[in-house]
Amino acid sequence: MSAIINDIEIIKTKTTKINEVDFDNLTFGKVFSDHMLECDFKDGAWQTPKVVPYHAISLDPSAKIFHYGQSVFEGMKAYKDANEDVWLFRPLENFKRLNISSKRLAIPELPENYFMEGLKALLEVDKDWIPKKEGSSLYIRPFIFASGNGFHASPADAYKFIICTAPSGSYFSGKVKVLIEETYSRSANGGVGYAKAGGNYAGQFYPTQLAVEKGYQQVIWTDDTNHEYIEEAGAMNIFVRINDTLVTGPTSDRILDGITRKSIIDIAKAEGIPVEVRKISVKEVVEAAKNGSLKEMFGAGTAAVISPISGFGYKDTDYELPELTDTYADKLKKIITDIQTNKSEDPFGWRYKL
Repeated sequence: MSAIINDIEIIKTKTTKINEVDFDNLTFGKVFSDHMLECDFKDGAWQTPKVVPYHAISLDPSAKIFHYGQSVFEGMKAYKDANEDVWLFRPLENFKRLNISSKRLAIPELPENYFMEGLKALLEVDKDWIPKKEGSSLYIRPFIFASGNGFHASPADAYKFIICTAPSGSYFSGKVKVLIEETYSRSANGGVGYAKAGGNYAGQFYPTQLAVEKGYQQVIWTDDTNHEYIEEAGAMNIFVRINDTLVTGPTSDRILDGITRKSIIDIAKAEGIPVEVRKISVKEVVEAAKNGSLKEMFGAGTAAVISPISGFGYKDTDYELPELTDTYADKLKKIITDIQTNKSEDPFGWRYKL
């Protein structure tokens, strides 16, 4: 999808906040950069994007985002290498997925160059906000929501596309303990589980709170029919290592087509790691934990890249994973982050220089 885009208007802030930020002690997604990209859909077309100072949004109480939840988003990162060059990781995959999500929620699809040229213009203005500290990055949040007004249950006639950025440290630190879900479902066949829709995440919060109350940090989501197969780990895709084979579930209506997920699959194959993309039953994971063939479990996503799992709970029983010194999680995370930060060759052509 393409469209002609005129020069993007850039309105710079009069006062920067950058000198107030401690870049050596960044939390995740709490500090926001000086500017944002903003673009409106109205009269049946996307208008010209513009870069403006970061600001609050004013909406009518009847804006349909509040009533019918038309909202989709993406998660990306920008990295700065030792030469001060700025890099993105597979940004067109984020663009494509944003439109896949939009289409499922009846939101108008965005032209590619509005996304890419708008993103580049924003990062050029706020490039000083990209951290250089090891493990840090500029987290990028593109999102679209219904701004059109009305109580009628139908798609809105106006939308906003915004990109905000936040210099951030690590999303998770250390390993997490998870609970395999037996009651609640993240998504269902024919639903919107494959889309990055805001409501998908809202629906996860309550079951996750229940798991936290039991001493776990995250939930392992299972299928909506019989809770027989594991599908995702919190807000991430999940990988399981049984003996020397890395296994992950196939994408479907219920499972997000994670960019980190498919990158890990390609890297693992290139490294000679046996990979299987297939359904993983809870029974198989429990039996593997009991007989010692379950070596690793980890979540994979943009924010954390790879988040190792130390153990899991199921039917009131806890299972601990072995402490390994040479893990797939560490190996794969180093390879992918070295590509992202321009510390190694990029044989896959994933790195995108700004």
